[in-house]
Amino acid sequence: MSEELSSFFAALHTAKHFEEAASEVLRAMLLSAERTLETGRFARRGRLLRGVVHVRPDDAYRRLAVLEMEAVRGRPRSGMGPPPVAGQDVALLASASAWRAVAEQGKAVAIDVNLKTLQPLEGGGVGNASRPSSAAFNPESQRKLLGRQATHVCVFPLRVPGGRIDGMIALEADCMAALGQEFVWKEAGGQLQLLADMAAAWLTGLPPRPVTAPQTDDFLPVIGASMASLVPVLRIFAQQEETILVSGPTGAGKSRLARWCHERSGRRQGRFESLDLTTVPEDLQMAELFGWRRGAFTGAVKDNPGSIARAEGGTVFIDEIDKLSLKAQAGLLHVLEERTYRVLGEGSGDQRANVRFIIGTNANLREAVRRGAFREDLYYRINVLPIRVPPLNDRQDEIPLWARYMVGRRHQETFPGGEARLEEGAERLLLASAWPGNLRQLDNIIRRAYTLAMVDQGGAARELELREKHVRQALAYEGTPEESTLVDALCHAARVFVQEARRRQSPLDIDLAESFRGFVLGMAAKQVGKEEAFRLVGREALVKSRNHQKTLRRELEKVEALCREVAHPGPEFLELLSAEGGDSN
Repeated sequence: MSEELSSFFAALHTAKHFEEAASEVLRAMLLSAERTLETGRFARRGRLLRGVVHVRPDDAYRRLAVLEMEAVRGRPRSGMGPPPVAGQDVALLASASAWRAVAEQGKAVAIDVNLKTLQPLEGGGVGNASRPSSAAFNPESQRKLLGRQATHVCVFPLRVPGGRIDGMIALEADCMAALGQEFVWKEAGGQLQLLADMAAAWLTGLPPRPVTAPQTDDFLPVIGASMASLVPVLRIFAQQEETILVSGPTGAGKSRLARWCHERSGRRQGRFESLDLTTVPEDLQMAELFGWRRGAFTGAVKDNPGSIARAEGGTVFIDEIDKLSLKAQAGLLHVLEERTYRVLGEGSGDQRANVRFIIGTNANLREAVRRGAFREDLYYRINVLPIRVPPLNDRQDEIPLWARYMVGRRHQETFPGGEARLEEGAERLLLASAWPGNLRQLDNIIRRAYTLAMVDQGGAARELELREKHVRQALAYEGTPEESTLVDALCHAARVFVQEARRRQSPLDIDLAESFRGFVLGMAAKQVGKEEAFRLVGREALVKSRNHQKTLRRELEKVEALCREVAHPGPEFLELLSAEGGDSN
């Protein structure tokens, strides 16, 4: 066994991508479980089916992969190759109870699918909380697993160094003879958990295998490299019936992703209803969700269907769920668990909730649970398929793509058949700007710049170019930006540097980052003069020795070199390079 572990570890060590590591660990765990099965009392009466890796650090999905046992038996190890990224038929084990047990206890759990029971696997790990010995998981999970012939499932935590749980690995088996009895999980559990622990750092730390950019469409017209790895996961989520929880900052595109999921679901023929709770007073939240009858409350002058009724057969997207009152939270929990609701003002008779829910939030719901502002049972009921949308500042590669899409869409609204484009300098300026308001803010800037460009050229025309000056003017209308810390600004500069390096065909030398000193000195010299600039940054000795002019020139030349490398005209303070001595005070 030690030789096998050494071989396993060596294979992980050479893995370059998540898929390769997932292939190794699933193959090793399935074969280990099969050996235990073949030597036990259920030999020849049961079989291993598949393994699924779920990577979800910080409680949001990042990666999914599956390996069928047939593939393991059908190919030698050297020919295995990576498992496919999970497809639409993958059992997600969408049980909030299973993930909650694994994440909170830090140990494996065994599921008897027919009995709908979930129990901690004794010896599978050291728990960090005292929990009941068993729990039930939902009927939807049971239906899916039985449809895949899975009668027994064991879920192992992905424990990264430090003890944090960043995901899980589920093994599925078929053994009718073991219904209501212990399967092989307890006997094999120690070895299986060891394999999962050894692989955890690779599964959670390795990037996905590079793939061609996912196909864009009207609902998701831009997919940059930073979002490409999330799209396959979202595509799987879209085809499920369980609730999706989309978190991310305001304006990052949560509602667009919700609509995209609806259009790829089995409910795409139904309506997509969006309810933004920031626009609904607390006392009307339940009415907006469930509808009302005439006279149900003051102002209810006629019957009105709620979001759930209007979306019959379709999808309801509830955004900013943290704004939902505790009373309305209880009502939503009932709908999610019982799939029924009652219209306000209707004395009797429940309505069937034939909808799929997608939930959006920009808040930390776990923190809201700790504060007592959000129901814990509702949190775990909506946190089944969680995904997190990064802020636009972390998706630098998408900024010019979204800007082109936005200006093109705006021009088509004004001049169908026309063509609008962004000047290269305008794109550079957008990339150099911070976007705390995310896509919503970018869209506002593009609309404003578009109007300025129209004015500049005297009205509508078939062809239009947004230039750097138009974008600069549009940004100026934003007023004084919110103050940010020096660290925030440096992080933004680092993101832009990395983005430029990724965009280029050749590397961007890290030594060019040393030009930051020149940017600081040049900016200070432009504002307060050369001598005072050096005093501001603690280099008064250079002024006294009259070496500040030479130092300034040397640092500004580094700025000039960077600008030349990235084909930028450079900031205004570079004119100091051509100044003939003297002080600019």
